[in-house]
Amino acid sequence: MKKKFRVMIKLLRETGADRIILSYMIFVFIAAFIILISEPGITRYEEALWYCYDVLSTTGFGDVVVHGIIAKLCSVVVTVYSLVVIAIVTGIIVNFYMLIIKDRQKDTLENFMDKLERLPELSAEELTELSERIKEFRKR
Repeated sequence: MKKKFRVMIKLLRETGADRIILSYMIFVFIAAFIILISEPGITRYEEALWYCYDVLSTTGFGDVVVHGIIAKLCSVVVTVYSLVVIAIVTGIIVNFYMLIIKDRQKDTLENFMDKLERLPELSAEELTELSERIKEFRKR
């Protein structure tokens, strides 16, 4: 689990997604502050953060509701920005795993081609295995 987490952090750093996430988090804290200032029904910063969570997760529990135009506009921006960030980060992660799969397939293909080049040198077991793999490939 720790290894996967470290790989994910490395991936986010290498792709620049860590900056996207950090700027997004800063934006959410600023949006909560703007909502706190502009909305009379929200009296504590924690309530404003909770409201931002409601909005960014598109959960909308309804326990905190804004009525002012500035807070409503801020809510719309938080929602749209949340969707964009989630889409970008998801795309980065999916692309990373697709590259891993392609590398594995390429590696497998290279091993297969290497065995074909050394066909006369292969043992009976290796020839049987190669034959079975070709049959499997044709079934697909």
